[in-house]
Amino acid sequence: MTSSFDQPVYQARPSDAERDRVLAVLREGVAAGKLSQDTFLRRMDLVLSARRADELKPLTADLESEGRLSRRLFGAVGRLSSFSLRLRAAWQAERLPKLLLPQPGPHPLRIGRDPGNGLRLTHDTVSRHHAELMMRDGLWVLRDLGSTNGTTVNGRRVVSATVVADGDQVVFGRMGFRIATH
Repeated sequence: MTSSFDQPVYQARPSDAERDRVLAVLREGVAAGKLSQDTFLRRMDLVLSARRADELKPLTADLESEGRLSRRLFGAVGRLSSFSLRLRAAWQAERLPKLLLPQPGPHPLRIGRDPGNGLRLTHDTVSRHHAELMMRDGLWVLRDLGSTNGTTVNGRRVVSATVVADGDQVVFGRMGFRIATH
């Protein structure tokens, strides 16, 4: 004779709240640089397909096992790394030659290798007609003219007209400048 207690015991499926908690820990792991995007996506699939709650714990064990000292150490290393990046960027910005903005006129300032340009740059990575600067509605606007090696402002490629201001870093091909109004 078998009793009703001899039936196999099945664990309950994980609740949505349990899955959400695990996904939040995984997102924090990606944001902190502890998980790659691929690892996050694989683990997210496992969270969503988990049939038992005990399948969730191993997915975050390496992210939750840190003590207070580890968190402080990781935080200090992160702050130090970001400081060195900011310091390097500031050092490079100060070393760039100034590009003084001209007096506004009716025609844009053409920039490139061609002798007919208002600002002639003779570097091999600068196109003959590389870019132009113009005053529009009281703002200086930089436009790339389809150059081969591109134009960047503060590290971002110029794909349409871009407003520039005093202190911005502008690179034509591989020639870099710091915009200056005086």
